[in-house]
Amino acid sequence: MSKILRLFLMLSILLGFNLKIFADSMIKIDGSSTVYPITEAVAEEFQKVYKDIKVVVGISGTGGGMKKFTANQIDICNASRPIKSSEQKQARMNGIDYIELPVAYDGLTVVINKKNDFIDYLTVAELKKLWEPAAQNTITKWSQIRAGFPSEKIKLYGPGTDSGTFEYFTEAICGASGKSRGDYTPSEDDNVLVQGVAGDKYALGYFGLAYYEENMDKLKAVKIDNGKGPIAPTYETVQNGTYQPLSRPLFIYVNRSAADRDDVQKFVEFYLKNAKNIVKEVGYIALPDKVYELAMKKFQDKKTGSVFKGVKIGVSAEELLSK
Repeated sequence: MSKILRLFLMLSILLGFNLKIFADSMIKIDGSSTVYPITEAVAEEFQKVYKDIKVVVGISGTGGGMKKFTANQIDICNASRPIKSSEQKQARMNGIDYIELPVAYDGLTVVINKKNDFIDYLTVAELKKLWEPAAQNTITKWSQIRAGFPSEKIKLYGPGTDSGTFEYFTEAICGASGKSRGDYTPSEDDNVLVQGVAGDKYALGYFGLAYYEENMDKLKAVKIDNGKGPIAPTYETVQNGTYQPLSRPLFIYVNRSAADRDDVQKFVEFYLKNAKNIVKEVGYIALPDKVYELAMKKFQDKKTGSVFKGVKIGVSAEELLSK
């Protein structure tokens, strides 16, 4: 064998080895656009410490992320709702075990245009009348929602059907996950929803509190009355549980097999140790310290499965602790 050939073979082996190292040091994450800012911020801080580990974070909605996660295509799924029973079944069929970890609180925020001068609050019943499937092509003017509202055409914006925000909102407001009128402008990109509502005086939309906080100069938040008086979405009302039924915990789901990898273990532990501060920095509501401590123990013990049976409305810190 010639020296050149031997050198070529040695380089090939070394290159293949290095590529394997690089591949093993890439953490793939996808899912919720709501959880994305938290995980992306954690990833940025993590990669400052662990420069040899690459973290790739995508956005395809909770449902889209779960499709990839249960097919073993990603290591971690960002989720703005608990894993559904159908997704649990798909995971079992594909031999995927997972660790469910709460990372923050969020309050779904109903938003209107800055120039809207007739809406201060909406009741849960009015929101249902506005968004339920029966409203499609029927409830088209604001005067149909409440006497005294103008006879102007309603323009609605909301998350796409793969979004966990969509599923949570429809469960909380319409009474069944995924049940919604279809004649609205959907997008998985919350910035598209912001621009849509900001550009139309008679528009209304909904998304996470953090996106509203970023765009308070363009939008107004609507107070929600669930029978106990109108409550505005704020960090305090979400954390203390008075903003109902649109307060919710946010999650990451970790592939059990991936959790045995050194890079994934370092990332998730870094996530849970730093979540409290990072969550606040990006505009979300941190969980109590005890919840993060229990989540860390759950991860380190590699405890798999979900403590929820599908979408759960109005989960408090105390309930997270008890579960």
